[in-house]
Amino acid sequence: MKTVTVLGASGFVGSAVTRALARRPIRLRAVARRRITPPAGQAETTVVSADLTDRAALAGAVAGSDAIVYLLLGEGGWRAAEGAERVNAGVLRDLVEIIGGGHGPPPVVVFAGSTSQVGVPPREPLDGTEPDHPATPYDVQKLAAEQFLKKATADGLVRGISLRLPTIFGETVTEDANHDRGVVSAMARRALEGLPLTIWGDGTVRRDLVHVDDVAAAFTAALDHPDSLAGGHWLIGAGRGDRLGEVFRLVAEEMSEHTGNSPVEVTCVEPPSHAPETDFLSITIDSTPFRAITGWRPEISLPEGVRRTVAALTSSVHGKVRT
Repeated sequence: MKTVTVLGASGFVGSAVTRALARRPIRLRAVARRRITPPAGQAETTVVSADLTDRAALAGAVAGSDAIVYLLLGEGGWRAAEGAERVNAGVLRDLVEIIGGGHGPPPVVVFAGSTSQVGVPPREPLDGTEPDHPATPYDVQKLAAEQFLKKATADGLVRGISLRLPTIFGETVTEDANHDRGVVSAMARRALEGLPLTIWGDGTVRRDLVHVDDVAAAFTAALDHPDSLAGGHWLIGAGRGDRLGEVFRLVAEEMSEHTGNSPVEVTCVEPPSHAPETDFLSITIDSTPFRAITGWRPEISLPEGVRRTVAALTSSVHGKVRT
């Protein structure tokens, strides 16, 4: 049995990846800053609570791992400032120094990057061949970590794979309010509170939305094809390009179905002055290279994903009220 370690197992994506891996006959190590409940499944699961910015704690958490999924996210999430560099990139450098250069096949490291690393998208769709010009501190940090992982792979220390992730949405089992669950969940919470859903601009900006369970499936697919993917970065996307105005209206209508109230209003507003240029540009993803190697493709449609997101949110809120 191989040992697979998930770093950041309590997060939005991390909890989904951990659940997916728990279904496999492996030794699974779920590592998070806080204590979590291990998911059910075939895997022999161990939960480790650790502050991974502590190098000794990191070394203990990953000891004996055949593969590591790196899903750590610095404070502030995707809008992180410079202070998040330690988590977004620094811990990865420590990780490679700890596990690299041992005996046997180099361990696999699957890193969670972002499609936004490219900066202002030069065309649609993105396919991963574009030059990178990151426009935010978060994207600068993610790109630096990815480049470090690629060099470590070229040097034979690890077999590194970077999955550049799109806009992720969906339900979650984690109760940690600090985790960013994405724009769809944020709008669903507003709709549940009876608040209007506000869009910057005219609502025609498109995002490539992929359900969190499909993203988790991309990580398991990457673990199944390490030698074909190692050393590269791979874009993950549905290839649809959903207009945010239509997505928000779908959320409002779905919430109306669950609550029996009229759909909340979807309104367009002027964006704040601090909003980055990339917030107003459409992004669609061509993930053909990754699909050709792994056979992965997203299975959950946007309407089904929104339905599940809204249902999980209303069920969670009603459950808290009853208790």
